[in-house]
Amino acid sequence: MATETSTTTTAQIEENAWQYGVVGGVIAGLVMGALMVMQMRPVIEVAIPSMYFLSGGAAGITVHVAHSAVLGVVFAALASTQADLTPVRSLALGVGYGVVLWVVLAVLVMPVWLSVVGSPANPPLPNVNVMSLVGHVVYGAVLGVVYAGLQGRLDERL
Repeated sequence: MATETSTTTTAQIEENAWQYGVVGGVIAGLVMGALMVMQMRPVIEVAIPSMYFLSGGAAGITVHVAHSAVLGVVFAALASTQADLTPVRSLALGVGYGVVLWVVLAVLVMPVWLSVVGSPANPPLPNVNVMSLVGHVVYGAVLGVVYAGLQGRLDERL
C-alpha cells in the first residue's frame, strides 16, 4: 500500500511540475519586481515595457511577471530532471538559474532587444549591473524555494 501511495505522489509531482514552475515564477517575479520598483524604477517603468512598445509601471510589472512565469516553467523542466531535489538543492539550482538568466537575458539579450525596438532606455552592451544581478539571484532563490515547497519537500530533512 505504501508503495502505491509513493508512486502516485511521485507521478503527481511530475505531472504538476510545470504548474509549480508557473506559480513559483510568478511569486519570484513579484518579489523581484518589488525590488526593482525600489532600486531600479526606470527598468520596470521604461525598459521592460518598451520591449513591447508599451509604457508605464503597470505594463512593466505585467510583462516582467509574464516573463517570470514562462521562465519558471523552464526552471521546472530543469528541476524535474533532478533525481533527489532537496529544498537546499532546489534553492541552489534556483540561484544558479538566476545567475544564468542575468548573464544571458539582462546582460546580453535585453540591451540588443531594446536597441532594436529603439527604446529610450537602451543600456550599453554588455549591460553589467550589480543590482540587476542581485534581483536575478533573489528571483532564482525564491523560485527554487517555492518550487520545492509546492512539491511538498520543505518538510523533508535538509
